[in-house]
Amino acid sequence: MVDISGQTIDSYLLLRRLGGGTFGDVYLSEHIHRKELFAIKILRFHLSQENLQLFLNEARVFRLAHPNIIRVRDFGMEGDVPFIVMEYLPGGTLRQMHPRGQPLPLTSIVTYVRQLSAALQYAHDEGLVHRDVKPENMLIGMNGEIVLSDFGIVTTSYTWGENPQAGAAGTALYMAPEQSQARAVRASDQYALAALTYEWLIGVPPFLGTLPELTAKHLFTPPPSLRRRDATISAEIEQVVLKALAKDPAHRFASVSEFAAALEEAARVPVGTTLQAIAPQDKQLLSLAWSPEGTRLAVASSDAVSVWKVGAGEALFRVNWHRQQVTAVAWSPDGSRLATSGSDCTVQIGNADNGQGLVTCAGHHEEVLTVVWSPDSARLVSGGADRVLRIWDATTGKTEAVIVGHGDDILSVAWSPDGARLASTGYDGTIQVHDSQSHKQTWMSSGAVPIYMLAWSPDGTRLAAARYDATVQVYEAMTGRLQQTYRGHSDGVFALAWSPDSVFIASGGDDTTIQIWRPDTGLLVHTYRGHKRGIRAIAWSPRKGKETQIASNDLEQVVLVWQAPYV
Repeated sequence: MVDISGQTIDSYLLLRRLGGGTFGDVYLSEHIHRKELFAIKILRFHLSQENLQLFLNEARVFRLAHPNIIRVRDFGMEGDVPFIVMEYLPGGTLRQMHPRGQPLPLTSIVTYVRQLSAALQYAHDEGLVHRDVKPENMLIGMNGEIVLSDFGIVTTSYTWGENPQAGAAGTALYMAPEQSQARAVRASDQYALAALTYEWLIGVPPFLGTLPELTAKHLFTPPPSLRRRDATISAEIEQVVLKALAKDPAHRFASVSEFAAALEEAARVPVGTTLQAIAPQDKQLLSLAWSPEGTRLAVASSDAVSVWKVGAGEALFRVNWHRQQVTAVAWSPDGSRLATSGSDCTVQIGNADNGQGLVTCAGHHEEVLTVVWSPDSARLVSGGADRVLRIWDATTGKTEAVIVGHGDDILSVAWSPDGARLASTGYDGTIQVHDSQSHKQTWMSSGAVPIYMLAWSPDGTRLAAARYDATVQVYEAMTGRLQQTYRGHSDGVFALAWSPDSVFIASGGDDTTIQIWRPDTGLLVHTYRGHKRGIRAIAWSPRKGKETQIASNDLEQVVLVWQAPYV
């Protein structure tokens, strides 16, 4: 290989070599007149005069228009050496981002396969087979998308090259059996993508060895079991990958898009599947709060607050900043602090990473039963047995305002997502909504049935209330107009949470079920029956891609984390 940086090809100055592959070298180049940057691939073979027109005619089909396919901007000949000009993406390749030997999260794998299969399916529908699907040919786009390069270039390389064995070209680690015999078909690209998926799952491709050994293994040796290498990989995932790695192309999925769809479906844990059980061994579990990034869970019991690393079953720390019992916990939206309320009439603020106490908010005259952060993490609001709301400065712990109006203990407060309004409720059965700045009441619902939990929808348009009469009511947030009454429970409802997209509500209580339902229609979507005693808290995790989880606790002092509906 000779580095020809500094030379000019056609109207392009070759600035530096970016890399090389089976069929040529790629250079960062600048158009001499337009001063734009491009990537130029100079192919490693010469064309005879009789094949020149055939190359130019075939090169025109490489102008594929797809968001996950690199755009070919120009092509031509320098003497008898063909070159192809592509858009330049400075983000590097997937191989650079994920070196071999590092398994990837399943969510990342599904995302990559979805994008790559879309690109391959588009090319297959255009009559092209890639033949060299590998991480080195997968670029990072300007918005983080995956962009597949070398579409059609491989076709040209083996069609017009002088090497009679070029039809078997590709990368041996991922090469389908039929491709090694110069009979590549659309399903050969599916095989290569499946081999790469295998590598992403456990860190190594299905087979290793010399070129002859790899060829023989792809032809005759079954891929080693994924689950023997990593027991956390589901049987469904393994089945999908192994089907796409079938030796016979006819036994693979009908298309690469079907492979991607099957992988995504297999990656979905069934709704209601228990992912983790946490037993803090404390008295009376009362409250739950997810960290904003969704990897940790704060559990408030009457004895203490413990912070757990979800999935690992590991308690990171356990503290009690109160002189008496803890009653509730809330995680600041910026992720830095925890706030707890307690029977000692205080609200306490501490460091969410190490449990160090930071600020004491004192001013309530009886036990504090509920506390919540403002969306900007600057203030807190709390309420309790003294029947007043107190708004606190979260930095100084000083009272900013006191709001009165309830006739009995305040059990729940909620701050609207835009920070403009406060909602509160409790044993008196009323819902009161106040302006968070002027503290004037904007609306109030009448009632006598105790309400144990209020929650704003994440989009700020609705307010849901969990009631002791076994119903959940949903109100229009601006006016207080009742929109929906859900009657699916058979006993008092103590807890509820909205899905991050405001489409579902999860509610639970003394009938021991958690029910997922749609507040727009009141229709039940799923019932989870993992608890043995009454449920007292539900928390829906922040959204990460399509996946979310729900944590819930019960009177048996058990916290369950389970798979939520995909949102």
